Amino acid sequence: MAQHAILRFEKHKGNPARPLEAHHERQKEQYASNPDIDTSRSKYNFHIIKPEGRYYHFIQNRIEQAGCRTCKDSTRFVDTLITASPEFFKKKSPKEIQAFFQRAADFLIDRVGKENIVSAVVHMDEKTPHLHLTFVPLTQDNRLCAKEILGNRANLTKWQDDFHAYMVEKYTDLERGESASKTGRKHIPTRLFKQAVSLSKQARAIEVTLDSINPLNAGKKKEEALAMLKKWFPQMDNFSGQLKKYKVTINDLLEENQQLEARAKASESGKMQDRMERAKLESELHNIQRLVERIPPEVLAELKRQQHCRKER
Repeated sequence: MAQHAILRFEKHKGNPARPLEAHHERQKEQYASNPDIDTSRSKYNFHIIKPEGRYYHFIQNRIEQAGCRTCKDSTRFVDTLITASPEFFKKKSPKEIQAFFQRAADFLIDRVGKENIVSAVVHMDEKTPHLHLTFVPLTQDNRLCAKEILGNRANLTKWQDDFHAYMVEKYTDLERGESASKTGRKHIPTRLFKQAVSLSKQARAIEVTLDSINPLNAGKKKEEALAMLKKWFPQMDNFSGQLKKYKVTINDLLEENQQLEARAKASESGKMQDRMERAKLESELHNIQRLVERIPPEVLAELKRQQHCRKER
């Protein structure tokens, strides 16, 4: 089966770094939005670069030290995900895994500057080991410019090419994946799959509650459903907003999924997995949409009324 090294960037503008820090540094006891995290294994996580303090303070200090002005649309920090195909890590010792991520981090350190890195932490407590490296996108002449560092789609493809060339020098079994510039696809972040699964599970639980409403328990069950929906709707709003920019990709994959055929060649396995993952995301989205369509009007009206009252306070 083909094995790939994976490098992905996610730019962050005015939004705070706190939620990202809480996830990367494992500052919470439970992670309901990410069922893949096994907190009993979090003790095996390790840093390549430890944060000097709170993410926000480091980011703000670096920007101020550089004398940069920021506006609402400025990319203040970039979250980088580095991992590899699950098969790559099989039978590798903790020391070998650490060596892989150290080499991957060295590639980024050389390009973005160690002084600009907020944190570089490896998570061993999820299904596949991966590195989160967060950095402030400052150029060599101290300008805050993620566009210059990461570039356009063609430049991102070069990043991927250079990363693969660097990693394959030591890990010769790694193959270069199919470029997004050739497939014309945007990458759908893993976190969206996980959010979809979590929202879908909650949706199914809410549906069970709605199904149990009858004339004898209508009051109690509607209150129960309302309480569950009050928790679910804000998460759904956030998810919907993030999903908008990936809508084209999902629609494209609906067509692909209709033509999905089993393929034996190892070179096709990555494409197959990609299609299957997106098909699963689409299934979760259908579950979520089904719930929205069947919420009783009076329950939905009460939920909107309570949200409106909360905003006015």
